[in-house]
Amino acid sequence: MTETVPSETVDPVVVGSLSPSRASDFTACPLKYRLRVIDKVPEPLDPVAVRGTLVHAVLEKLFDAEAPQRTLDAARGLLPGSWAELADEDDRCGSLFDADAEREAAWLAECEQLLASYFRMEDPQWVEPTEREIKVEHVLDGGLRLRGIVDRLDVAPDGRIRVVDYKTGKAPNERFADKAMFQMRFYALVVWRTRGVMPSLLQLMYLGDGTFLHYVPEEADLLATERRVTALWAAIETATRTGEFLPRKGPLCGWCSFQALCPAWGGTPPPYPGHELPAAAS
Repeated sequence: MTETVPSETVDPVVVGSLSPSRASDFTACPLKYRLRVIDKVPEPLDPVAVRGTLVHAVLEKLFDAEAPQRTLDAARGLLPGSWAELADEDDRCGSLFDADAEREAAWLAECEQLLASYFRMEDPQWVEPTEREIKVEHVLDGGLRLRGIVDRLDVAPDGRIRVVDYKTGKAPNERFADKAMFQMRFYALVVWRTRGVMPSLLQLMYLGDGTFLHYVPEEADLLATERRVTALWAAIETATRTGEFLPRKGPLCGWCSFQALCPAWGGTPPPYPGHELPAAAS
């Protein structure tokens, strides 16, 4: 009798890595992707982006408390310590307001308003997240690693999964809703592939105006998302080989920190350094 030897599981060879943010960068403007991922051009801190990071940190910590202690006052009380922690992690935070105490106080007041908006949208005393700020990743058959950080996963007793993401801005109009939901489909795809369970609901919470955006994913949606990111990666591979990361003008150019280096605005990008595919790009 011949003994059957179990075959070893061989991890797929990773050819590159892509997150929803970097996928959106390349889709919006390939040059922006290049300057951010390949050239790694330093970018100034954006008070709006840091505000979002701070509010996310507070909401994550809020659920460390027992349900009755998850109050708006408790959330407000977490702001100073969370802000100090961010400042310790990034020295640039200290110069974000150029020692202008009034500007910093006004900014922190905006953070408090966003937290108050969250409490109007949801009572955290009745929510028990299964996981928060969870790193998710999955390697597709072709070797592309999909990765990202999900704000919250809620798993019901019957196994249903809700993927929740907080946004500190306002909800987009209907024309851009599908673009906003791409990130959530991306996460849903990774959750589905890694857990074998398709999320039953994708939920975006726009704290800027107290709006929800819900989407119920279907298998066809997530398979289409998988094809989309695979095609996007093929385009990134081509651009990386040729160095042709062309700029693409759009309505958000006015907020781009790379505008001075963009030929579309009269700038000159640095010489293309040549680069291997960004296997560790996030």
